[in-house]
Amino acid sequence: MKLSLATRIFLGYAVVLVTFGAVSLFSVAELHRNQLEIRLVSQGYLQLSQDAAALDSFHTNQEKDTERLLEEGNAETRRALIRLARLYVPSLMSERLNDALVRAREVRALAPPGEVPFVQDLESRLGELAHRYPTYGRAAEAVFTVLASESPPADEVARAATELRQQENAIGRDIRFLRAALTNRIRERVDGAEDRERRTGLAIITLSVLAIIVGLVATAWSARTLRPVRTLIEGVSRIGRGDYSAQLGVRGDDEVAVLAREFDAMARSLQAREAQLKAQAEALMRAEQLAAVGRISAQVAHEVRNPLSSIGLNVELMQDAFEHATFDSPEEAREAREILAAVTRQVDRLTEVTEQYLRMARPPRPSLEPTDVTEVLASVLDFSREELERAGVEVVRELSPEPPRALADEGQLRQVFLNLLRNAREAMLGGGRLTIATQVQARDVVVALRDTGRGMTEAVLSRIFEPFFTTKEDGTGLGLAVCQQILQAHGGELSCQSEPGRGTTFFVRLPRA
Repeated sequence: MKLSLATRIFLGYAVVLVTFGAVSLFSVAELHRNQLEIRLVSQGYLQLSQDAAALDSFHTNQEKDTERLLEEGNAETRRALIRLARLYVPSLMSERLNDALVRAREVRALAPPGEVPFVQDLESRLGELAHRYPTYGRAAEAVFTVLASESPPADEVARAATELRQQENAIGRDIRFLRAALTNRIRERVDGAEDRERRTGLAIITLSVLAIIVGLVATAWSARTLRPVRTLIEGVSRIGRGDYSAQLGVRGDDEVAVLAREFDAMARSLQAREAQLKAQAEALMRAEQLAAVGRISAQVAHEVRNPLSSIGLNVELMQDAFEHATFDSPEEAREAREILAAVTRQVDRLTEVTEQYLRMARPPRPSLEPTDVTEVLASVLDFSREELERAGVEVVRELSPEPPRALADEGQLRQVFLNLLRNAREAMLGGGRLTIATQVQARDVVVALRDTGRGMTEAVLSRIFEPFFTTKEDGTGLGLAVCQQILQAHGGELSCQSEPGRGTTFFVRLPRA
């Protein structure tokens, strides 16, 4: 019987699935076995070991109480101790032994067949202790009876005490032996589990390798089965490279021919869709360019118009003053100087705004080189020291001992740091503290600039990187947008955290060199 293409491929990969399924079943079985072993140790032997430790501790306390009772010289105190001892000797110890027996029976139900004899031996030892303890109780009661009198005979006390100590020593040896047996068994089971885990790991690795080999063989067989579709593969490769005009033209009624016709239909559909998306992308790009040009032009016109008017008026006044008047008084001289200062300020402001617009519209491509961020920060802080000191800003440097070298354009990075320092200074009008910290991570260098200024609300924080958004009266709203644009061109990012009244922290993240 001739099998179809899908059936042959299915059979090949069914073999792979069965092989990996067998490996998985083996892994699950071993895992279940380990879980049973852990359950036996954690819920069985460890609990019994704790019971044995409690019995040992309780018996040790009983021995100490017996010695204290024998050494007590006051009759009233002895009788009080005897009354107290009769409350829990041997009843409390018998209760604990019964609890241990119940737990041993529960462990026997959990234990595999190989562990049943050991658990039965534990049960027999606990049973012997439970049977021996009434004898110990009678010996203890004999001591209590002798010591309850005002002047107990020394020979009777010695005889009863000797009998009681013999009982206590025998019980103590049995309890310690029981505890040691449990401890050794736990150690043996843990060591065996670790050894079995290592063997299981090697077996799983070996079986996995065999399964991979089977998978490779099945893949090779499937590839051989798919040789008749080479024409289809070549046509699909052309479509994958973007040549949607490729038409396979495979004729026939088999599976390959049906698949080829479907690919021809898909290619025609993709060709039409690509043309549609290309047209839409071009239209969207033109709309974005026009919108950007419109926003920049409107802002430039708004920012430049008033300074130019002021410059023209002040220059005209200055010319009239110099042409028609002499400086006979200090007031006139001061006025001329003020006018000249106003012209200078407006020119500087116009220059700064124009440069920001130009940087936003045509950002220069960064020249990325390994740069020591600490040195750039130091030079920027030295440049801004006088300005920061006049504003009452204290600079705290928490720099990483490891030199933070990043891939950056030093000039553009300096521009980012200057802008952030200026913003921090303006946020602390009455002075404050500016903390600059660097941190070297696995792939990035992070610089944190934390001020103690007035902070920002959530609404403001969500818009600080938008072009032309500003909260300053004379701001352009381009400073942070330009900084973000520069860092994105570096492959980094600029982020911010702020709370009203608690200051602001800017994080500069750069790729590590």
